[in-house]
Order: sequence, then C-alpha cells, then structure tokens
Amino acid sequence: LAALAMTASAAVDAAESRPSPLCDRACLYGVLDQYLAALRATDARRVPWAAQVLNTENNVELMPGDGLWGTLTALDATYEMRFADVAAGQVAIFGVVDESGTRAPYALRLKVVDRTVAEVETIIARPQEAGVPFTNADIKPIAIWNEMVPPAQRVSRQRMIDLANGYFETLQLNDGKLYTSLDAQCNRRENGTQTTNNTGPGANPIWKYGCEQQFKLGAYRYDDRLRGRRFELVDEERGIVLAGGFIDHSGRIKEFPLTDGTTRKSNYLRPHSFSLFEAFKIVDGKIRQVEAVFFTLPYN
Repeated sequence: LAALAMTASAAVDAAESRPSPLCDRACLYGVLDQYLAALRATDARRVPWAAQVLNTENNVELMPGDGLWGTLTALDATYEMRFADVAAGQVAIFGVVDESGTRAPYALRLKVVDRTVAEVETIIARPQEAGVPFTNADIKPIAIWNEMVPPAQRVSRQRMIDLANGYFETLQLNDGKLYTSLDAQCNRRENGTQTTNNTGPGANPIWKYGCEQQFKLGAYRYDDRLRGRRFELVDEERGIVLAGGFIDHSGRIKEFPLTDGTTRKSNYLRPHSFSLFEAFKIVDGKIRQVEAVFFTLPYN
C-alpha cells in the first residue's frame, strides 16, 4: 500500500509539473467566442470557468455573472477589435455594449488556463459614468488593428513593452520631452472619439495636432501621474500591446504654458483618476495607432 501511495503521489506530481497544452491564437479566440456567446445569452454558466476566477468590472471585483451580465441587451456586431498573446495565455477585445438602449465602448481581457477562463477584466465607458464629455459609441473599425505585421517590421516583445511604457512616461507630467517613438501617421482614439488630427465640430483645439506634436507642445501637463502600469498582453504578430493603469489628476493646474509660448487651460479642475485599458499598434518600432477605454473613479 505504501509503495502504491508513493507511485500515485509521484504520478500526481509529474502531472502537475508538466506544462499545460499550448492554447494557440485560434484556441484563445475560441474561448473568447464562448465567453461572448454566454454574455449575449446573459448566462454565465456557459463559460468554461477555471476552478478559481478573478473577475472585475470597472475596477471592482464581482462574482461571475454579476454586473454587465444582468444588464446587457446587445453586443455591437459592427465594431470589434481583438488580439491575443499565446505565450501569456491572454486574449482581449474592444467593442461596444448596449444596456437597454445606452451604448458604451468597452474593453475586455481574459486570462485562459487549460482552456478555461481564470481572469476577466472589463472596463466599460458608460457615458453617464465615464466622467469625460466626449464618450462616443458610434465607432468604426480601423483596418490596421487587424493586420499582421510582416516579420521584418516587428520588434521584440520587450521593445514593444518599452515603447508603450515610454508613451505613458511621455504623458505623465507632459513637458515636451518624448520617451517613446511615434509614427508620423499616429492617431489616437479615446472612448470612441478621435483625439488627434481631428478638426471636426466640437473638437478640442489641441485635437487638431498629431500624437507627436501634442506631446512636444506639452499639452497634457495636467496628467500628474500614470500609476499602476501593467502590460498584460503582447501580440507580437499583430504588433499590439495592451496596457492597464490609472491616470491621476490632482486638479491643481488651472492654466499652463505650452512649449510654443501659448497657454492652455486644464481640462480637469478637481481631483480624480482614470482607470484605463490602452492598446498600442506598433509597426517598424514606432507607435502607429492608440485605442483607449477609460472611466473616472475617486482620486488615487
């Protein structure tokens, strides 16, 4: 009996030490599709949950099946941006949810372990709660997000993370210095609204500039801190990094000089923070496209 017990124990240890079968891109997208189908049906029992699950919605831990699961009426089929990190077992999607006629941009990240969902992180920029005046749910797909980056135009995984972190470093206390590399065609969309190269009606005056020119002007001086930076997912084939974190605004800066000698009024005059998901498309070692979803929460 003792020998049998030892043999059984060794077999269990050996099984636990073996790596899980690799879940490739198609597998990760398959798990995501299962999750989205269950969400559309508002039936969390259809999700292949792991034995232990960490599930958050807008920075609050919830039981699986709570929150959006009880209020969703539709997922917009016209806009969907998805990407995956096979090495980390992560998959993500940006899209639009409808809750009883109120449409909102959202971003969702899943961590997949043994083809089961172990983590869910959802950010929804509900217009009533996002805390910014430009939330827009009429979002059109941008083709470059779905394009594979040719091998010759890719950079290493760590370099991709460094470029995304450098973008945050540039944004924090923005004073005109660049700590990342930005493509001349770089565009940014935040909560469904284009906030670069935008001269449309109602656009903020600073939005008429491109990514690099905005930063070189020091237009975001009021972003006091970019805290809790996480680089959860790196899709090397598509050249995409998904980052999470918080932007803190102390509200102390009322008006400040730009590097061209003009002055700008701060957008934020009270203490608050943003919780965000931000995706970066990187081609030839430069950030080409940025997509962010964020909402307001209490300061710090």
